[in-house]
Amino acid sequence: MAILPIVQFPNPVLAMKCQPVSEVNDTIRRLAADMGETMYKAPGVGLAAPQVGEPIRMVVIDVSEEKNNLLTLINPVITEYSDEKETGEEGCLSLPGIWEKVTRSTAITVQYTDLDGQSQEIHAEGLLAICIQHELDHLDGTVFIDHLSRLKYDRACSKLKKRRQQEKRDKND
Repeated sequence: MAILPIVQFPNPVLAMKCQPVSEVNDTIRRLAADMGETMYKAPGVGLAAPQVGEPIRMVVIDVSEEKNNLLTLINPVITEYSDEKETGEEGCLSLPGIWEKVTRSTAITVQYTDLDGQSQEIHAEGLLAICIQHELDHLDGTVFIDHLSRLKYDRACSKLKKRRQQEKRDKND
């Protein structure tokens, strides 16, 4: 397994609508394992394939405290959203240091293909539901700040730019 570089916003791959995975094979399984290792190292609770430069419809998620329950969703589709919504702070490995409030459904049902090529369905609630919605947004070229008002979006981009400039200065010192 390998740690993959995480693509940073505003890289164009993060704005792409990703292609379906046509076949679950060893290459896909290896990518999923590498994505899991990358996510754990970052650390994060979810990672979408475009965040490692692969514009395909696959995400890995682990919201467990033990970090030993990696869920891989290939070609996932949300088939049902709860009417109940919740607003909470979200961050993203592709936008480090940026945290903003986003409103999402508190429960969802998702159909997906697993690493054995089998069709599966999961009903997710709470943090898992929020995380799945966040990661699936990436597969359609959406990052979480796209859900913000124009003012908050611009402020987040400005904050990110200042953070990167500071990191560059710190690196040169």
